[in-house]
Amino acid sequence: MKNVKTGHFVQVDYTGKLENGDVFHTTQNGQPVEVEVGAGRLIKGFEDALLGMAENEKKTFALSPEEGFGPRDEKLVQSFERSDLPGDFQPKIGDVVALSTPDGGQVPATVKHTDNEKITVDLNHPLAGQALSFDVEVLSISDEPTAPACMPSTCGGGCPSCS
Repeated sequence: MKNVKTGHFVQVDYTGKLENGDVFHTTQNGQPVEVEVGAGRLIKGFEDALLGMAENEKKTFALSPEEGFGPRDEKLVQSFERSDLPGDFQPKIGDVVALSTPDGGQVPATVKHTDNEKITVDLNHPLAGQALSFDVEVLSISDEPTAPACMPSTCGGGCPSCS
């Protein structure tokens, strides 16, 4: 029997839940996710829980905020003057916007407050500070990928690496 090790490509079905039981993402009734264990594309706690699992094995596990998306950092809540923003930019509370970094990259931020003078955004991951639980089933284990890799910049969110 093959067990999950670092370097394996693993297809999984999972349901991720918040501490109160609300589902934040599931692959059930959809497309399973394939991950390369050890590639650093998963939250560490999720990857650690996969290690040693066998094909068709199911497991439920809980992650502290530190094992998941980290603790919330209130220093990552920032305000900007509206005059510093493009004139046609009209964000609404709850919108996720892309902020440019000095090196030309982009960082997602959630709009928390907006008025005529300022906009306040939260750069924390939406699941930062949350205890999470996962119901996982390993569908297959392979030495080679069978699907395109899930990448935070291309998958559109939802997988354990970019939820």
